[in-house]
Amino acid sequence: MTTVKISPKYQVVIPKEIRQKLKLKPGQRLQILELGDRIEFLLLKNIKEARGFLKGMDTNFDREEDRL
Repeated sequence: MTTVKISPKYQVVIPKEIRQKLKLKPGQRLQILELGDRIEFLLLKNIKEARGFLKGMDTNFDREEDRL
């Protein structure tokens, strides 16, 4: 487990190993969630990166009669 220190300006440095593993780049945005006594950072991805992620998905399924 890696620990970090909060600066006097309330800034935190993301450790190099984590930056490399997640391929973080300067300027990327993170969403911060507070969950009880825990803080989570979620990487916000550009919508353009999602293009094609459903390619090859099977769309053949039975629909209910009232949904036709």
